[in-house]
Amino acid sequence: MSFVETEERRALRAAVRELGRKYGYAYFNERARSGGQTTELWQEAGKLGYLGVNLPEQYGGGGGGMADLSIVLEELGAAGCPLLMMVVSPSICGTVITRFGTEAQKEQWLPGIADGSTTMAFAITEPDAGSNSHKLTTSIRRDGDEWLLSGGKYYISGVDEAEAVLVVARHVDASGQRLAPSLMIVPTDAPGFTYQPIEMDIISPERQFTLFFDNVRLPSDALIGSTDAGLAQLFAGLNPERIMAASFSTGLARHALEKAAAYMRTRNVWGTPIGAHQGLAHPLAQCAIQLELARLMTQKAAALYDAGLDRESGESANMAKYAAAEVAATTVDQAIQSHGGNGLASEYGLGALLTASRAGRIAPVSREMILNYVAQHTLKLPKSY
Repeated sequence: MSFVETEERRALRAAVRELGRKYGYAYFNERARSGGQTTELWQEAGKLGYLGVNLPEQYGGGGGGMADLSIVLEELGAAGCPLLMMVVSPSICGTVITRFGTEAQKEQWLPGIADGSTTMAFAITEPDAGSNSHKLTTSIRRDGDEWLLSGGKYYISGVDEAEAVLVVARHVDASGQRLAPSLMIVPTDAPGFTYQPIEMDIISPERQFTLFFDNVRLPSDALIGSTDAGLAQLFAGLNPERIMAASFSTGLARHALEKAAAYMRTRNVWGTPIGAHQGLAHPLAQCAIQLELARLMTQKAAALYDAGLDRESGESANMAKYAAAEVAATTVDQAIQSHGGNGLASEYGLGALLTASRAGRIAPVSREMILNYVAQHTLKLPKSY
């Protein structure tokens, strides 16, 4: 792994940075506050090939990997307009279909995911299961040549923008016993599938939903991969999710850090810029250091994943997601403090980042579950839950 990005990746950063600045925080914030969506940015990013940069070329993608896709999300976030559904549609869903889908499934879904004309959501969490995939109650059972899906999901992003949802459900045999989980593609217009929004205090153009599956009938080819390998397939998609969640947070932290530094260079109190005072300069410098460390771990996780090292990338992806979420929350908080009262004024665009940065400590996996993972798998300590 090189600490120097290739010329192609530097060019990708520069191009995406230009696109992000074309739209910027003002566009993103207006869409979020008005109840709109960032459709124009999503479509342009897809048209330029950025959304599918990690997907195979034969299906309209860029032929790159998670390192490339994470660059796209980080740079858009640094410009003030992160696209949350990039964590889901090309990252989780695109990866799972690429690795485990049939040729027909790849041809049906990947080109649209790559160019942004198709968006796919991802549904795993349930009210009574949380992060415990072994306790999922959403079920799938055979009915002749078709499937019947029953149950529900909770806190699922962007369903209103999606054409389909990749749903994690457990098989139920004839005796009613719950077996291994599998991944099913469920069109959002399927009869029996309904959803309702969850009211949130986060100012974001992407919304959260509760999903209900009332004997949703699905064709035989709705299943991704095999019926007994769902958990392995699931985690093949969750490592990219953590890498992209880390990139979302590092982009957000970069955006807040740049705002704070610019303000501290120009805001004068008692005849000198406030950035000259160590009480403000040192905390922001600490944020810059922690941010760079989080970015490095994210790049390591992406490099390991792209090298096909799933187990090793799992450890790094969890660490990257943890570090990035922590620095995002800390940096946004310090940026607000650096602005004084202006930090909470809408004009400066920092107050709205507070809940968004805080969410990274909870989703898509909580900081506590990551600490459990590191304690058990890295430190070889007894399992605590």
